[in-house]
Amino acid sequence: MTDAPESTTGRRSRTLKHRFLWKLRQKWKLLGLFEINGEHEFYDLTCMLKVGLRAAIQEAIDNPPADVLSDADCKAVLKQAHEGFEMRTYGGPAFAHFRHSMGISETEYQLSLSSQSSYLQFISNSKSKADFFLTNNKCFFLKTQSKREIRFLLSNLPKYIQHLERYPHSLLVRFLGVHSIIVAQEKKKYFIIMQSVFYPDERILERYDIKGCQVNRWTEPAPEGSQVIVVLKDLNFEGNSIHLGQQRSWLLRQVQLDTQFLKELNVLDYSLLVAFQPLHADEKGQNLSFADIIFRTTMSLSKPENSLLTSVSGIVDEESDILVSEMVAGVDLYRLRELNSGMEDVSLQSSSKSDSDLARILAQNRRLLPRCKSPLHLLDGPEFRYFMGIIDLFTVYSFRKRLEHLWKCIRYRDQTFSTVSPSDYARRLCQWVESHTV
Repeated sequence: MTDAPESTTGRRSRTLKHRFLWKLRQKWKLLGLFEINGEHEFYDLTCMLKVGLRAAIQEAIDNPPADVLSDADCKAVLKQAHEGFEMRTYGGPAFAHFRHSMGISETEYQLSLSSQSSYLQFISNSKSKADFFLTNNKCFFLKTQSKREIRFLLSNLPKYIQHLERYPHSLLVRFLGVHSIIVAQEKKKYFIIMQSVFYPDERILERYDIKGCQVNRWTEPAPEGSQVIVVLKDLNFEGNSIHLGQQRSWLLRQVQLDTQFLKELNVLDYSLLVAFQPLHADEKGQNLSFADIIFRTTMSLSKPENSLLTSVSGIVDEESDILVSEMVAGVDLYRLRELNSGMEDVSLQSSSKSDSDLARILAQNRRLLPRCKSPLHLLDGPEFRYFMGIIDLFTVYSFRKRLEHLWKCIRYRDQTFSTVSPSDYARRLCQWVESHTV
């Protein structure tokens, strides 16, 4: 008689397990990229976005940004009426200035966002309620944001641009535009445009969203052989390491610089995206000669400071894709100048300019970029190419977040969780990177 309850309990347990697995399978089926075709719920919206963005970017093409960024550029609002909707562009001249500083062609940018090819909808296991769209070439993300988040970004836009121009190899995600669309009888939608950290995404094996804590930081992996996209978390990463070799010191320094900036903005809860991609055989163990490094560095220095980055078109300039890194940080600047002067076609204007330019670039924590499309978020180790970028920069440590911190201190005693002060959050993420890289 005593076995009956146990049997019933066992059946109930198996039923609950089957139900849980069924729900998990249904969720997995929804994860990934879907073409927004004529039957998709967002088809009409994306068609309007394409029309509106084409016109908004055309305004930037017709009225190129000034060389010097002004407060008026950051506060500008462009209203453009279209059939059935109105699009507003916020800080248009400032973002155009920023895109120009990155070497992004406005024509290519416009083509990507207004192409006749369908947008892609990205659905992940993220808790975010935002809608994510990708351009068909997967280069740019469009993400809906709240009015509060948009206000925060625009109010800090000058600081954000200044940080990225000072540290052009920053890991922070690149925001390239802020817009809203107003359709009659519907709620106003705000959205941002940003570069995809995981681009190009072919052959990526695993994706991680890292916050440097434990609570709610586990995601059930997708079944082996599944094509769905599951973004894993901190606890999934345990046992793994990021093998960078000589680029490790660069990464530690850049994470420190970026998190210090975010701490000054009083934000927390941002994530470090990490992805693994195996290198091709011919990409492993590439060792550039010292002369090659100097030659390419000199070519980069001979160009305007902000034209060093790769165009969005994906065509990497032969000489501008490799920059100064810590590989040459310890080399005497006089020797660099001496080597440069021996290269007739690429000599600098003066020895003093050579010294100051090299010192400035080293202070900006620049590095040798991999020869590939969109190299800013990529680091090559001995065996893998790593995609890395910091996203979700809008959570301010408000009074509400302080109360949440107090509650979690009681609820999750002796465990680490995401809601901590900006200084603790920055320190903890830096520690995570240091302890998980070799």
